[in-house]
Amino acid sequence: MKINTDQQKINELLTRGVENIYPKKEFLESKLKSGEQLTLYTGYDPTASTLHIGHGITMMKLRQFQDLGHRVIMLIGDYTGMIGDPTDKSSSRQKLTHKEVLKNSKAYKEQASNILNFKGKNKVEVKYNSEWLGKLSFSDVLELTSNFTVPQLFERDMFQERLKENKTIYLHEFMYPVMQAYDCVAMNVDGEVGGNDQTFNMLAGRDLMKDLKNKEKFVLTTKLLVDASGKKMGKSEGNMVALNDTPEDMYGKVMSWTDSMIIHGLELCTLVPMEEIKKMEKEMNSGTNPRDLKLRLAYEITKSFLGEKEAEKGKEHFTKVIQGKDKPMEMKELSPSEKDIVSVLIEAGFVSSKSDARRDIQGGGVKINDKRVASIAELVKSGDIVQKGKRFFVKIK
Repeated sequence: MKINTDQQKINELLTRGVENIYPKKEFLESKLKSGEQLTLYTGYDPTASTLHIGHGITMMKLRQFQDLGHRVIMLIGDYTGMIGDPTDKSSSRQKLTHKEVLKNSKAYKEQASNILNFKGKNKVEVKYNSEWLGKLSFSDVLELTSNFTVPQLFERDMFQERLKENKTIYLHEFMYPVMQAYDCVAMNVDGEVGGNDQTFNMLAGRDLMKDLKNKEKFVLTTKLLVDASGKKMGKSEGNMVALNDTPEDMYGKVMSWTDSMIIHGLELCTLVPMEEIKKMEKEMNSGTNPRDLKLRLAYEITKSFLGEKEAEKGKEHFTKVIQGKDKPMEMKELSPSEKDIVSVLIEAGFVSSKSDARRDIQGGGVKINDKRVASIAELVKSGDIVQKGKRFFVKIK
């Protein structure tokens, strides 16, 4: 496989959206310029049925490596996913069965295919870590854990916080970084890419590679996409932009972001050249209306993760329905029968619970036929159009 050593593309890979590189930037740069084909991966635990924009950021970095000719592995953590990464968690995750995890990961490759290339001579390879973790004997596990110390694992911030709050730490949570560390050893990779919140786990793998393979593994961490409160955008925080969102939803969700996220989002989630992004940042600082730049951001993000055709759909819907206050030509339909408004909101998938529905209604965010709903007991009949917020519509057939 011919390796592209173009300096400009290498510089883009090493700097755009990058938080840190271990052992150092110069080490990885030297590897990239050598012409040697590197093997690297990112792991994705299937704790939910969809990938989200945070996963998309690491995939865009993987695609840069792939385009230079390097071998990329998309690792599905079907074994580690049963436990769940304790990173940033103030309490233990609910454990999943292997069947649940595999079901969650069923559409991952399809969702990632707008970013990663799974065809051709240098296609991305999909692997599952149960292939090796599921075969370890108890003596194998004991031998593996002998490479780690208790103080080393206790360094994790979330464990320190739990100790302060007298919250339980389970032994299997200690084992998570050990298992993730063994992934890179089992695959004998040259490097790993992941979000900055995965630094501890990825460096544990780097240490294990040195101990068991006498090999230096590079670790590249990407910046995190955070909301206005500083929380990362993801499923745990309830503000997730999913890779299987409709273009209308994805476009609309990005338009709801705060202005402070525009430049950060353009850098991490789009292919807009950095020179152009820096120019936009100067325009924002000099008083340009940020709404125009956010429209560009919404379009480019939808294009990155769903494709250009879908981005056009999202733009058209936003212009006509959200800005123009028209109703969409196509909308979800529910079967005819007299229902209360709370049941309609739940059945349409606009809310996850009755309490969420009540909050939206009491907050004035629900309408029937353009009239604001005043009571949670209000009934909906055939022919009615129910609207939640600016983007969600359902018609009773």
